[in-house]
Amino acid sequence: MTELTISPVRGLPELRAGDDLASMIAERAQLEDGDVLVVAQKAISKIEGRIVRLDGVEPSARARELAGDGDPRRIEVVLREAKRLVRTRGSLVIAETSHGFICASAGVDASNAPEPGTLVLLPIDPDASAAGLRAWLHELTSREVGVVVSDSFGRPWRQGTTDVAIGAAGVEVLRDLKGERDPTGYELRSTVIAIADEIAGAAELVMGKLDRTPVAIVRGLDAARDGSAQELVMPAERNLFT
Repeated sequence: MTELTISPVRGLPELRAGDDLASMIAERAQLEDGDVLVVAQKAISKIEGRIVRLDGVEPSARARELAGDGDPRRIEVVLREAKRLVRTRGSLVIAETSHGFICASAGVDASNAPEPGTLVLLPIDPDASAAGLRAWLHELTSREVGVVVSDSFGRPWRQGTTDVAIGAAGVEVLRDLKGERDPTGYELRSTVIAIADEIAGAAELVMGKLDRTPVAIVRGLDAARDGSAQELVMPAERNLFT
């Protein structure tokens, strides 16, 4: 088995709307065919201009009600990004986004925002963002790589967050082992591995939350496929929790 390595891409500047992230990566990393680039969602959101200034937000009555002692402007942005509210407790809002993701605050976040008084929203289409970055990297380097856009999600019944894939291109997303047999001969009947989520979680170990290292390279993994992070969204008929 090929050795698996995960390496941060260091030296990237604070990203702004319109920045050419692919060129920045190509200048700082020697890519190889089969590499998987994991890119933090906030990096994509920043270059795509998915930033909201709080001083331009007028909160609704519903936002004021949910905010309590918090900032109703932030809650208003969450409500605008939410397809539906799943659960609320005080100012904590668990919501479904337009992408089908169920997450805290509909993915709206103030951490690692470009400046105080701003919020970062999820990309409009993270799969398209991944595909665009992958295509431009190929133009610049001639390398065939996969791209995963990652974000931190909480999980029902588990403490803490872990990074998961919210966008993907050129990479295996789900690995279906149904029908395979384990070493004792038992036939697997329902085992499907979330490969893209595992890649995202592994890359987060070298990217960190406070280090301003929004890109990592996963090398040595046989995961070059056509996949979309939408495959990871639980179909409504199989959802037992929301």
